[in-house]
Amino acid sequence: MKAMPGIFLLMCMPLAAATSDKAYPSEKVAEFIVEKLDVTSMPSAIQPKREKGKKTFGDYGYVTRKLDDNEALIEPPRGGSQITISVLEQNKSGIYVCLNGQAEKQDGGRIQRVFLLKKNGSGLLKGRESSKEFQGCPVIGGGESDSVSDGY
Repeated sequence: MKAMPGIFLLMCMPLAAATSDKAYPSEKVAEFIVEKLDVTSMPSAIQPKREKGKKTFGDYGYVTRKLDDNEALIEPPRGGSQITISVLEQNKSGIYVCLNGQAEKQDGGRIQRVFLLKKNGSGLLKGRESSKEFQGCPVIGGGESDSVSDGY
């Protein structure tokens, strides 16, 4: 009889952990991405020039011009090309987004890619180009060297 409370506690622990461990928000997803995206994992053609100690849009001084639950329009501090981030799909393994911006380092054409964002150990979102295709985000512009293929 004394073991019953302990057994009940052990049975409930996985359920409590599963409900409290939300890796990604279900609302204001675009805002979460703007705050937590490690921009060094974006395509090199649209990411800012790397500076020591800077990782997020906020660190680089980007300004959010439009923000709703599933889309954000971000602008660099000194003019330049805007970046649009659109949430395509979200599940427990990550967030699929469409990154769209003007390529500044090459011919100046548009670049658009599907990226899978996942949390890393520091709490930031790291991205890599996804092979999953979405009708609303066809691949546009750039070459093979535009994507970051390292892990999370």
